[in-house]
Amino acid sequence: MQEYLIAFAVGGTICALSQTKLMPGRIMVILVVTGVVLGAFGIYEPFKEWAGAGASVPLLGFGNTLWKGVKKAVDEEGLLGIFKGGLTASSAGICAAMVFGYLASLVSHPKLKK
Repeated sequence: MQEYLIAFAVGGTICALSQTKLMPGRIMVILVVTGVVLGAFGIYEPFKEWAGAGASVPLLGFGNTLWKGVKKAVDEEGLLGIFKGGLTASSAGICAAMVFGYLASLVSHPKLKK
């Protein structure tokens, strides 16, 4: 039960801190880049172990996935890994987001705002 409370508190705190006057795109970029930086300094993994889904589901987790993919690809393939590592590591999540977004649009019949 405590794991759920910690995950809820951490995820809620991340979301609450994201409630600013900035445009949504900028907030998304800040969260993804923060995940990359935390991963690069070795802070994200211990944080994720403690916070569980509260840290792995938001955009911080996506940024960390990009970082891990780039790091692995650079170690294996050199400089070319900078360009393909992040996409390789996150391709399943990106594909799922696109497929489920498309399916949701078929069900909900979205209308363009004028």
